[in-house]
Amino acid sequence: MTDDAFPIISVDDIEAVRDFYSQLGFEQQYQFPPDGDPVFVQMRRGSSAIGIGGPASDRFAMWIYVEDVDLAVADLTERGATLVDPPTDRPWGERVATVLDPAGNVVHLGSPTAAA
Repeated sequence: MTDDAFPIISVDDIEAVRDFYSQLGFEQQYQFPPDGDPVFVQMRRGSSAIGIGGPASDRFAMWIYVEDVDLAVADLTERGATLVDPPTDRPWGERVATVLDPAGNVVHLGSPTAAA
């Protein structure tokens, strides 16, 4: 999983957008929370993936799995990247941090927590 990366789009109606991509051959692989109305879904079509999340100030973000979130953030910020959210263990079993790329795009870095 640490070699996986995919774009995330932020939308007002996750279910409508999920249905749209389903018509294009994407299949839902993940939903959070697992039950009820989703706040995030991941869909795959072959080796391609897309994340669909609820409304956010940024319509696009990139999700990249890394071996060590803390180390990746330290390296990126040392090289000038802007830290938006420091590494934090999330309830879905991943450690996640957010930085900005040089163009100001949101990049989420994640890795499974030890408990996951």
